[in-house]
Amino acid sequence: MTTGGFSSVQLLKEEAALTLGSLSNMDAIELGEIAVALGKERAQPIAIEVRIGEWKVFHASLPGSKPENQWWIDRKARVVSLKHHSTMFERVYAEERGADWHKENDVEDETHAIHGGGLPLIVKGLGYQGVLVISGLPQVEDHLLGVEVIAEFLARRGEVL
Repeated sequence: MTTGGFSSVQLLKEEAALTLGSLSNMDAIELGEIAVALGKERAQPIAIEVRIGEWKVFHASLPGSKPENQWWIDRKARVVSLKHHSTMFERVYAEERGADWHKENDVEDETHAIHGGGLPLIVKGLGYQGVLVISGLPQVEDHLLGVEVIAEFLARRGEVL
């Protein structure tokens, strides 16, 4: 199964659990550095980007990643920016409803990708503030790595999941 057996309800609960206490430039950089460390440790061919709003605060392309990963990052980031939910949630929710996500949102697949790996950065009391995007692995693995990165970031701050 390409979407990992996730349900939209499960993915919404996951997003709520991954709410941040704050999101500064240094926080965005730390999120990116956690992703880089995990990717290097596992020799994963990934590209990572962290944005606050539309501002690209952090980007890294690890060995084995390709220029096309930027195309995927941009497309995933547009989905998260538009909907304020993870790309995996948007895909699973559309599949559960039998909906054409792109038609519903009046966007093209060329510009918006509902493939796992784009996660919203939601700050308590402020809502959606940015996005963490992982590209280079199968979509479920991109998503799970993003979840792991945010969970590690929260753990370092003593914020409860």
